[in-house]
Amino acid sequence: MRSFRKMIRVRQALQALAVTTLLAVAAAPAHANSKYAGIVVDAKTGKTLYSSAADARRYPASLTKIMTLYIVFEELEAKRLTLSSPLKVSKYASGRPPSKLGLKPGSTIKVKDAILALVTKSANDVATVISENIGGSEKEFAKRMTRTAHQIGMSKTQFRNPHGLPNSSQYTTARDMSLLGRSIQERFPSYYKYFQTRVFTYRGNRYGNHNKLLGRVEGVDGIKTGYIRASGFNLVTSVKRDNRHIVAVVMGGRTGRSRDAYMKKLIAEYMPKASTGARTAPQLVARTTVPADIPLPTLKPSTGVEATNGAMVLAMVEPKAAAADPTLLVSGTVPLPPKAVKSRMANSFAAAGLPPASIPNANPAHTGAVPAAATVTSVHVTGTMPVAAPAPAPAPVVVASLAPAPAPAREMADDSGTSDMVATNNSVDTGPTWQIQIAAAESESGAIKMLKKAKAAEGPALRGTVPVTEEVATKGQTLYRARFAGFANKSAAWGACKSLKRSKFACYAIYQ
Repeated sequence: MRSFRKMIRVRQALQALAVTTLLAVAAAPAHANSKYAGIVVDAKTGKTLYSSAADARRYPASLTKIMTLYIVFEELEAKRLTLSSPLKVSKYASGRPPSKLGLKPGSTIKVKDAILALVTKSANDVATVISENIGGSEKEFAKRMTRTAHQIGMSKTQFRNPHGLPNSSQYTTARDMSLLGRSIQERFPSYYKYFQTRVFTYRGNRYGNHNKLLGRVEGVDGIKTGYIRASGFNLVTSVKRDNRHIVAVVMGGRTGRSRDAYMKKLIAEYMPKASTGARTAPQLVARTTVPADIPLPTLKPSTGVEATNGAMVLAMVEPKAAAADPTLLVSGTVPLPPKAVKSRMANSFAAAGLPPASIPNANPAHTGAVPAAATVTSVHVTGTMPVAAPAPAPAPVVVASLAPAPAPAREMADDSGTSDMVATNNSVDTGPTWQIQIAAAESESGAIKMLKKAKAAEGPALRGTVPVTEEVATKGQTLYRARFAGFANKSAAWGACKSLKRSKFACYAIYQ
């Protein structure tokens, strides 16, 4: 009997030791792991309930895909994509390392399947497919990711790729990731629900969600895990229960299990401290407001310039919109076939709540005007534009921001035969084209307004052209060129400049 009681005491001691060890392992990231960073934020108030190295640089790994999906949701919201839009798979995308779906070059994947593949399987090949179809290339797409991150308030984040595979120049912080975790569900509540998906079936294969807290911790509704060797095990989690809502981040876990255990600990400890009252935190939505003043630019085109007489000047711009009614900039980068210009730009313009734009039909004389990859931007401008003399009301103008084309172009070729496919590029490689530049502004919205004013003043001279903006860096400063592209020849470009100069616009003819 004594030996039996002794055995029971030994067993109880071992069980207590096991529990203590598990808690110690769970707590270890905060105390003994140099990669660890964590934060818990009350999503209703924006108050930080807990933080540890929350502002230290960390590698995001596949948490990167949250921002990739954010931009997909922007494209869906702007109606430049639909859930059934096919995304073309390039040879480069197909060759991305695991985790992956194993997509074949030349095949397509629908947007909805691509979303679910990122949410569950965290597929790197699919992330690259998204980036190429929306941005033309991983590099250009990553630039948009970084711009969007900074608009949200993620000031310490830089993206260099859409999947999170190792890149020493791609970094973030736990605090920035908490901002992203909050923003994506505030901006896109209906699309955010995809993060609740626990199993995704694609072409007969089932893929489970890497987020093991889904369905196992009460109130967890997403969102994403991540791991590369340099980062350790990362997790962003959203929890809603008892009229409370927190977003928590754990980065640098030694194992997936210890990361999850520590996240559970944070949820248990800080969920009761979250507010049950009304929301008081500001909305975390990327918006761009029109600046009140735009300084006089001095930049001239650096290559292929045939300058006309006259200094570069800017026309008057609109007064700053009231704080309660900011200008909404809806933009996104999409491969844009020349024959799809009219329908694609009309869709973008409609997304901003404006009437259909007057867009020239593409024809052999003007196909060179449209870049193979372009950022289509629609702007709803409030207020009125002061002008020197009364003029007829201008037709809405849609502006396409130039971006490098995918390479090689035929990997992105569309074989569907449709003319308004937003996720493909069915144009052949185009050579240089005649363009004119009328200004270079410190903001894209300033360049857009210059284009609108020029179009209103000299519409006939610009008939058949496409207004574009182009971002350029010079002497540490970023400027946005305001151009019209698609002139059939030099005489047409010079003739347009001559007309614009009569209306007090500066103008340069460029063969580029």
